[in-house]
Amino acid sequence: MLTISELASYAGVTVRAVRHYHAKGLLPEPERDRSGYRRYDALAVADLIKIRTLAEAGVPLSRVRELLAADADEFAAAVVDIDKRLRAEIRDRQEHRKRIAQLAAGDNLALPPEAVAYLARMRELGFPELMIAGERDAWILVAAQVPEHMPTFMALKQGQLDDPAVVESYREMGEALFWEPDDARLATIADQIVGFMEDADPAELAAFDEEVQIPDGLVKLLDAVFVDMVPAAPRLLELIEERGWTGWTRMERVDSSHR
Repeated sequence: MLTISELASYAGVTVRAVRHYHAKGLLPEPERDRSGYRRYDALAVADLIKIRTLAEAGVPLSRVRELLAADADEFAAAVVDIDKRLRAEIRDRQEHRKRIAQLAAGDNLALPPEAVAYLARMRELGFPELMIAGERDAWILVAAQVPEHMPTFMALKQGQLDDPAVVESYREMGEALFWEPDDARLATIADQIVGFMEDADPAELAAFDEEVQIPDGLVKLLDAVFVDMVPAAPRLLELIEERGWTGWTRMERVDSSHR
């Protein structure tokens, strides 16, 4: 007769594992002897080895009891079922590994490839990392709420980066991230932004807004990203409104009757 330590040693498991299998009802606990110790026989060793083998093969403990009592056909069918489950888990874990690898790249977090390409191009053009980080956070919000519109947005943004005047304006905006609210240069930035809006074709703007409708709640979140990132943002928005426009994510003409 064997003590619990000896049983564990013969079966190649720990005493803690034996007690765990007892608690799960997989291995019966023998009665205590006169000395107060539990003694195990050879059958207990064999059962424990079976349990250990099934557990190491990936069989859930909830199914071990079923397999121990199964006949040959039932055992084979159960093994096939468990194998299917394990293969599904492997596929899930492989997908998780892909996502973890994407997370390591930073910009890939919750963003589609076209957005990652846009951020990479911003970086190639030398925009400040703080500006790129703000863009990334904003596009993560957009991708989560209106993913179907991301290709359209990114095509527009890539087109803007093809325009030297827009790139230069973006560079100045990147510098403005570090300006104080009373910096006189903010007026120039406001003039440029309003100039772009004034030069745009109203019909094209209306068609774009009709095609890509951003929920009001998302507009507020995106505006908040801008305000939180840029200390001078409230003052810049005031300057833009003085020039007849309001908003940031969704810029609109100020109603003259309320000016």
